[in-house]
Amino acid sequence: MRTPTRRAVLGAGIAAAGSGLLAACSDSGGSSDNPGDAKGTDRSGPPKGYVSPDGEEVAAAEAARGSGPVRKVKLTATAARLDLGGRTVATWAYGDQLPGREIRVTAGDTLAVTVANHLPRSTSMHWHGLALRNDMDGVPDLTQRPIKAGATFDYRFAVEHPGTYWFHPHSGVQQDRGLYAPLIVEDPKEPLKYDKEWVVVLDDWVDGVDGSTPDAVLAELRKGMGGMDHGDEGMDHGGGMDHSGHSMSGMSGMTYEKAPAGSPSPAGSPSPAPSGPSRMLMGATSDLLGGDAGDVAYPLHLVNGRSPDDPQTFRAEPGDRVRIRFINAGGDTAYRVCLGGHRMTVTHTDGYPVEHAETDALLLGMGERYDVLVTAGDGVFPLTALAEGKKASGLALLRTGGGAAPKKSVRPKELDGKLLTAGQLKADASVRLRSGRTGEGDRPDRTITMRLTGSMAKYDWAVNGRRYDPDQRYPVRAGERVRLSFVNATTMWHPMHLHGHTFALPGGGPRKDTAIVLPGKRLNVDFDARNPGLWMLHCHNVYHAESGMMTVLGYRK
Repeated sequence: MRTPTRRAVLGAGIAAAGSGLLAACSDSGGSSDNPGDAKGTDRSGPPKGYVSPDGEEVAAAEAARGSGPVRKVKLTATAARLDLGGRTVATWAYGDQLPGREIRVTAGDTLAVTVANHLPRSTSMHWHGLALRNDMDGVPDLTQRPIKAGATFDYRFAVEHPGTYWFHPHSGVQQDRGLYAPLIVEDPKEPLKYDKEWVVVLDDWVDGVDGSTPDAVLAELRKGMGGMDHGDEGMDHGGGMDHSGHSMSGMSGMTYEKAPAGSPSPAGSPSPAPSGPSRMLMGATSDLLGGDAGDVAYPLHLVNGRSPDDPQTFRAEPGDRVRIRFINAGGDTAYRVCLGGHRMTVTHTDGYPVEHAETDALLLGMGERYDVLVTAGDGVFPLTALAEGKKASGLALLRTGGGAAPKKSVRPKELDGKLLTAGQLKADASVRLRSGRTGEGDRPDRTITMRLTGSMAKYDWAVNGRRYDPDQRYPVRAGERVRLSFVNATTMWHPMHLHGHTFALPGGGPRKDTAIVLPGKRLNVDFDARNPGLWMLHCHNVYHAESGMMTVLGYRK
C-alpha cells in the first residue's frame, strides 16, 4: 500500500490531471467518435465526467488484479560515463550500466520501485506494455507529477501478464539517452522449454558522441527542414509541476526550470545551442518501411550497450535451445534482426503468445518486442541488427565452439531471407479477443480515427492535424470494444503505441501495444476497454512524439 505521505502529495496533482489538465471533448455516445474535429472546449473550469488516474474506478481495477508477493527495487537516474565498446560517453543512465539493470518478476507479483532522480532535470518512469493502474503509468502532468531533480517517487502496482517489457522515461527526449532497461515478467506456468535465455536490447545511440545530445538533435530537426524553428513550442510534458505541490503548468504557456550550468536543455525548453555535427538524416529509404526510413543519422548502433567494435558474446553448447527476447529501445530506428546460420521460431510479440512461425529475420519498430527460439549450431555466429534503411548495424556474437569471430561488417544471408512482420503472425488462441456481442469481424462499439499528419519539411507531426494538446481527449467507456483506425497521411512510417492496453491486429493477428503504420496506409486495431484512466497514444519515434504526435484516450465515468 502506498504511504499516506505519498498519497497526500500525489493526490492533489492527480486530481488536477484527471479533471483539469485535459478539457473534455464532446462524447457522441455513438459508434464513431472523432473529437479531433470537436469545437467549443470549455476553458472556464475542469472537464466533467472523466475517470481520474487515481479514481475509485482505477482502484477497483487494480484490486481485481490481486496482490501477490512484493518485489522491491531501487533505481537511480543519474549522470554517468559509459563504455559502449571502445568508446566512453557522458550520458544519463540508471546506475552505471547500459541497458539498466534488468527487473525480473513473476506474473501475479506486486512490483514496488523507488526511483531516485539525481539528474539535473525532472524525469519519470513509464512501464512500456504493461496493463497497470493508471496513476503508475509514468506520464508527467497526466498521470503523475514529474519527479523533480533531487526527489524520489514510489511506483507500486500489480503485474498481471507475463511477457517481455521494458521501462524508460516519458519526459522530453530522455529515452534517447541511456535511461532504459528490460522488465521481464515470467510465466509461472511457462509452456516453452529451453536451456538458456538471453535478453537482447537494440538501440541507436547519439548522446555524448562528438558533443551531440538528443535535445540538440531535436532542435536541429525542428529548424533544418524548411527553415522553421518550433523551439519555443516544445511538447515536453514533464517539466511543469514539481513533486512538492507546486502548480502544474499546462502544455500552453509552460514554465521551465532553469538548467544548471553546463547541463543539456530538455525538449520543450528554448532550443539549445547546436552541439556536435549535424545528425539530420537525408535519403535513407526502405521498401519494408514504405519509403523514408528515419530522421536521425546515429553514429552508433548498440546491442546490449555494446558497439560492433567490442560486441557482447553469448555462450552456449551446440544443440542448446535458446530463448531470445528482443527489445527495440531505439529513438528513430527500425531494426532487421537475425542470427547468422540459424532460423528463428517466433513465439511472442509485445509480451503475448502467437502461433509459432519460423523465419530467417524479423523487423522491429521502436518499442516493439519479439521472443524467439533457436537451436544453437556449432561455431561462432553473428547476431546482427541491421538499422533498416540506414546502412549501419549493431552486432553481438553467439559462440558455441572454437573459430574466429566474424568481422563487424558481416551481413548474414538470413537478413535477405524470409522476413516476418507483425501482420503475418496470428495470435495464439489463448489471447485472441473474445467473441461476444461484437465478435471478431463484427462492428465495434466505438471507432476512433487517428489520422497521422505532418512532414519533415515543417516537423509538425500530429494526430488529426493537432499537435499534443491538453485541452483534448478521445473518450471511451469501460466495457466497450474500441477500434482505433490509424490513417497514415504522411510519407513516413510511425510505430504507434497505446499505454495500458494491448490491441489485436486485423484478421486474427497478434496482440500488440505497438504497431507499425506504413505511409499512405490504414491500420485498424481493436481493444477491449477494461483499464480505466487517462492513457497516452503516441508515435514511438521519440522526436515525432515530442514534436506533437501524441494524444490521450480518456475513460468516461
